[in-house]
Amino acid sequence: MSTSAVSDALDMLGVPGQLSGIRAMVPGARCAGPAYTVTFAPVTDASEGTAADYLEDVAPGSVVVLDNAGRTDCTVWGDLLTAFAGLRGVAGTVVWGAARDNAECVRAGYPVFAADGWMRTGKGRVRRVAVGAPVEIGGVRIEAGDMIVADDDGVVCVPAAHWPRVCELAGEVERREAAIKDALAAGVSLAEARRRNRYSDLGPGGQIR
Repeated sequence: MSTSAVSDALDMLGVPGQLSGIRAMVPGARCAGPAYTVTFAPVTDASEGTAADYLEDVAPGSVVVLDNAGRTDCTVWGDLLTAFAGLRGVAGTVVWGAARDNAECVRAGYPVFAADGWMRTGKGRVRRVAVGAPVEIGGVRIEAGDMIVADDDGVVCVPAAHWPRVCELAGEVERREAAIKDALAAGVSLAEARRRNRYSDLGPGGQIR
């Protein structure tokens, strides 16, 4: 499912989930899976451990969600983590902050979504303070196990409890939009194609029965 269809489904349910300020760093890459959340904070003690050790524990198919408080002056993701995540079958990575080595991520085809690209390391600048704790990105609360869907249009988070219904609604959105395109190709006007397929039902507050 596209993030657009999932976003429409969230709108119909009145559930916020669109992560503002996050963009695709690898064009064409997309991913979906349960969130594995990690929280970072500025370093206060030079003896604090490596911030990336958590990656050993990420289950295949998960989407790593890194909360670096939106910092774009140093990174918490790069080519070494991309290589390791790809070998382990991690679905993708979302960074509330900066990611680096993006050309390597593109070559690997590994999905990375971040606030920005920047080359300066986070080593000695950030520390890991929590794994599995709720994080907030773009005004959206994300809990471990919530479903992340990401593509060229951005990233959406679906609370785990809403996932079955969102899948149902997003599937219906895509079905109706495909029917509208078919009607347009057959010469039907846009207004009529939308009316026939009750496209107005698919907006915020809309209902599909």
